[in-house]
Amino acid sequence: MTEAARAAAAESFSDVPLDTDGVPHGQPVLDRLVGLLDLERIEENIFRGVSPAESPVRVFGGQVAGQALVAAGRTVPPERHVHSLHSYFIRGGDPSVPIVYEVDRIRDGRSFTTRRVVAIQHGKAIFALSASFQLDEPGMDHAEPMPDVPAPTSLPTYAESAAGYLEKVGMARLPRPIDIRYVTEPPWRAREDGPGEARSQVWMRADGKLPDDDLLHVCVLAYASDLTLLDSVLVRHGVYWGTDKVLGASLDHAMWFHRRFRADEWFLYDCASPSASGARGLATGRFFASDGSLVATVVQEGLLRVLR
Repeated sequence: MTEAARAAAAESFSDVPLDTDGVPHGQPVLDRLVGLLDLERIEENIFRGVSPAESPVRVFGGQVAGQALVAAGRTVPPERHVHSLHSYFIRGGDPSVPIVYEVDRIRDGRSFTTRRVVAIQHGKAIFALSASFQLDEPGMDHAEPMPDVPAPTSLPTYAESAAGYLEKVGMARLPRPIDIRYVTEPPWRAREDGPGEARSQVWMRADGKLPDDDLLHVCVLAYASDLTLLDSVLVRHGVYWGTDKVLGASLDHAMWFHRRFRADEWFLYDCASPSASGARGLATGRFFASDGSLVATVVQEGLLRVLR
């Protein structure tokens, strides 16, 4: 692995800023995420990535999606920017061993480039991604308006919102490279009122400064997109990870990138769930920059089993 990735995986966070709940956050934690996205090239079209030491039981889906997109992007000319990705989570990833990413150069056209990436552990595919890249060109331009919501700085921090629930809330004890502020009631609190509207809104940003690298900003957004998306399904049924007997996993993930953005500036993640059935829930998300521009759209289906 690269020196950045090696340091990122081994980082113990013994001398870094702590949130009010004692969880590491800020620039050092974000720097480790950047290091984890700095894949090692081990052969033409083959890359290797690692997971942080304190990962949950399975590799976080946003991490493997971000790393796979890095692998694809490193085989594409820098003037071509990713505009869409479609992916499937095939098996749970093992955070204790490296992940090998094999890139298939499907097509290099005059305007578009297509790549397919398979993530492999223990000789088996755990994740598959297809991504399309495009040269910039002018065209029609319109977008839906951003919802009217409070400013992020007026809202409680993630640590403040999770106070009293910390031992039960999903990934609450893991280091936080993404600053999250809930606009809607956090799902672990909303569940106390029973089933509600199938919607979740949060402000997000990378918790520090990122380098001026368009692909990196897109990959950080892909990482962040998997953090709260399925909240919109869970709040509709008044349940949440940890506080209820809910088993779940991402099944697939698709994103479309509409406009340039910086992932270290505030963006609104507006998520809703149009349907849940057959132990699966569908969620859609829209990312808006703080100036109101729509920068990305997300769709994901997740496996959700509620044990009674």
